[in-house]
Amino acid sequence: MGRRSARTDEGAFVVEGATLIHEAISAGWEVEAEYVAPGVAAVTSGELFELLPNVLERVASTESPQPNIAVVRMPPEQLRLAESSFVLVADALNDPGNLGTMLRSSEAAGVDAVVLTPGSVDPFNPKVVRASAGALFHVPVVSATLDAVHDAGLRLMATSSHRGDRHTEADWSGRIAIVLGSEAHGLADDAPVDAWVRIEHRGRAESLNVAMAATLLVFAAAERRSDT
Repeated sequence: MGRRSARTDEGAFVVEGATLIHEAISAGWEVEAEYVAPGVAAVTSGELFELLPNVLERVASTESPQPNIAVVRMPPEQLRLAESSFVLVADALNDPGNLGTMLRSSEAAGVDAVVLTPGSVDPFNPKVVRASAGALFHVPVVSATLDAVHDAGLRLMATSSHRGDRHTEADWSGRIAIVLGSEAHGLADDAPVDAWVRIEHRGRAESLNVAMAATLLVFAAAERRSDT
């Protein structure tokens, strides 16, 4: 159960816990219905269903579920890549915890949108939602290919452990998309990108965890962009 998607139909998915439900509401998401354990107070004003004993444990995605679950629907898409200037791209990312962390860092750094290429983890996976700490509701997530991101007028800056400019010396100006590859393989050397950026590091590890690298890069880029 813990690995299934929380998506119910197009544009709607399940959110567990009062904190995340409130985050969804504050971001303008609509609550279609709320389901609570017996005797638990609702946290929304939407349609309410009180579940029978032990039902929540069977339908929730966690082993020890919180007593409030809601079905929420995202607002109409308002952001287009052509209107974005600071984007993070996750290419074939597989781990939901990594994506959740990247969303959380992206919101904190002021990223306009996060792009997932085909083959990436479902952004509405319950583990993504929890790891994002509510950021999923505030940062638009777009599905697109690298070519589509480039066609939107963004300069693709790919990350590597061994090639390109140091991230502290890279040109982060203009409309950019920071591209990170999958956990297992990274980006192919012949990926259709405009520039490469590397993070200098010491020690035995060949590279940083992708979520850690994304966090470092979006904050470094945000700082440099604020100076221009």
